[in-house]
Amino acid sequence: MNQKLTDIMFPDVATTPEYYEDLYPLRQCKQGARITRIAPSPTGYLHLGVLFTAMINQMTAKASDGVFYFRLEDTDKKREVEGGAQDILDGLRAYGVIPDEGFVALGVIKGDYGPYQQSERTEIYQTYAKALVGAGLAYPCFCSEQQLQSIRQEQECQKLRTGYLGEYAVCRNLEPEQALNRIKSGHSYVVRLRSDCVDDNQRIVFNDLIKGKIEMPENDEDFVLLKSDGIPTYHFAHAIDDHLMRTTHVIRGDEWISSVPKHIQLFRMLGFKPPKYAHISPIMKEEGSGKRKLSKRKDPEAAVRYYAEQGFPADSVIEYLMTVACSDYEHWRRCNPKKSRDEFPFGLKKMSASGALFDLLKLNDVSKTVIAGMDADAVLNAVLEWAKKYTPDYFLLLDRDRGYAREIFSVDRGGAKPRKDIAKWCELPEYTAYFFDEAFKIDDAMPDNIKHEDIRAILTEYAKVYDPQDDRQQWFNKIKSICEPLGFCPDVKQYKNNPDEYKGHVGDVSTVIRIAVTGRKNTPDLCSIMRVIGRERVIARFEQAVTI
Repeated sequence: MNQKLTDIMFPDVATTPEYYEDLYPLRQCKQGARITRIAPSPTGYLHLGVLFTAMINQMTAKASDGVFYFRLEDTDKKREVEGGAQDILDGLRAYGVIPDEGFVALGVIKGDYGPYQQSERTEIYQTYAKALVGAGLAYPCFCSEQQLQSIRQEQECQKLRTGYLGEYAVCRNLEPEQALNRIKSGHSYVVRLRSDCVDDNQRIVFNDLIKGKIEMPENDEDFVLLKSDGIPTYHFAHAIDDHLMRTTHVIRGDEWISSVPKHIQLFRMLGFKPPKYAHISPIMKEEGSGKRKLSKRKDPEAAVRYYAEQGFPADSVIEYLMTVACSDYEHWRRCNPKKSRDEFPFGLKKMSASGALFDLLKLNDVSKTVIAGMDADAVLNAVLEWAKKYTPDYFLLLDRDRGYAREIFSVDRGGAKPRKDIAKWCELPEYTAYFFDEAFKIDDAMPDNIKHEDIRAILTEYAKVYDPQDDRQQWFNKIKSICEPLGFCPDVKQYKNNPDEYKGHVGDVSTVIRIAVTGRKNTPDLCSIMRVIGRERVIARFEQAVTI
């Protein structure tokens, strides 16, 4: 009767599990190689947590000369978002998290263990479901949604754990002939696993590679394997996929810990060796006196595209996520500022068992260090790419003279101690505004202790001696040279000893020049800025400043 039941339930399935075991043999990798995966659903944008999890999977595989692959879990068509898969794949690629196998880009598939899209693997799932039904390990369930709701309400009234289990698994004990007759009569059904847990006190123990030893109750629920349309549930599909794709390590968010009993039981009943599990704690955010998971609905920074829009370099985001992943990464980076991240001795045991807090200020600090280490050409190319997409007006300013733009980004860059004051590209339109006449404006007032006639005198006299070819020392010496004739002290210490003898000191004089040229009291190296701007524009700004 079981054979007749499987024949009527799966009339189009002619393959056997043995066929797929032969089709997808064990991988020929070196001993200890880890096969990991990222398997998102295209139900929305790329979440920071997915990028983080993908990064951990990639590093785990790479550290062992293994394989990191991408599988698209697209069986939930009701929740699928148009363009969701494209956003995820493009996002991962933009941050350098590129799979070795599976979907390496939308429409670009590599590897011999596909299809890597669950909607294309239906026959595989149904083959294994047929085998389970034939062995009496799964069965058709004819309960309607109304019946299931009634069962749940009764369990709640009795203060029992809810679920399709025990005496409430009403279709579990149907004879094959009874099930056969219902199917012939056109009744709709799902396929459920027949849990082999017979004792409420049965426990499972597994070693989580991040959280350590975990003990949980054995699964006693007859959960759904195939929905009424023949599409598998996540639980069933992922077990078969991970087995046939020969996944050794399942590294995922810790919201899946509660499902581990179902998954281990399912692997066992299918005759598969379970993978090793590592559950990553979520990235948290402080809220009031507590903390919560970074939320898709509440937090713009939960979406990876937020970082692209703000103009954080991809390397900055990954560097920051590495500090979240491993507490010793910051120390390693300080000791090895020029080394590739691939050389960091990563291991899952280094990861925190509790959730790390998202820290936007720390991301900014990390990004400032990353940007400070970039040369002018790298900055210019990155800024042009960002500006073209997000701030077209700024792109046009830079693009009309790329040589000039490169000189702008050369200021205070490349030395032993580069300036660290840029965290993201969206700061640059304001940061570099004084280099462009269209954007230049006087933001800061001249020093209160300097009279207007003295401002005029400083700018007039300095214009006579200024030479863009001067190096920094020559440039500063010329500022000092005009101080005493104008009543200012060329030495700050000397001024502090006798402040009443002078109108001010050399710092005040240079501040007047700085505000006249840039409109600001604080800027990078003024000598370099003036050289980039050019003598003609500098003199024009001197003349403009004395009229204000």
